[in-house]
Amino acid sequence: MSDTTQDPTAQRTTINEWIAAMNAHDTAAYLEFFTEDGVLDDPSVGRVYNGRSEIIDYFESYFIGYNTQTQLVSVEPQDDYLHVEVAFTGSFPGGQTGGIFDVTLAADQKIERVRADLA
Repeated sequence: MSDTTQDPTAQRTTINEWIAAMNAHDTAAYLEFFTEDGVLDDPSVGRVYNGRSEIIDYFESYFIGYNTQTQLVSVEPQDDYLHVEVAFTGSFPGGQTGGIFDVTLAADQKIERVRADLA
């Protein structure tokens, strides 16, 4: 069960470390941020990824495949998730775009669910 009443500093640390793993293109580290049954829903690619075994495909395709770098713009706590705004650069068409991650964290700071989209 998610709990956004957790320490905001711990939540922001989790988001910062998750983005650092993205930028390092470290698949193992990136996946460790998710619960085993985590969900990543990205309407911009038209797919929901269920569990780490599917989330790896998303990460390798869109972050490693396009050499994507992610810059944190803001983290805003909502009722039951964190609204994270980012800026992406990479070898994808256009080379840069904004994005969002709506992240639901479990009590242990693992990611239960992410809704990702382009801005």
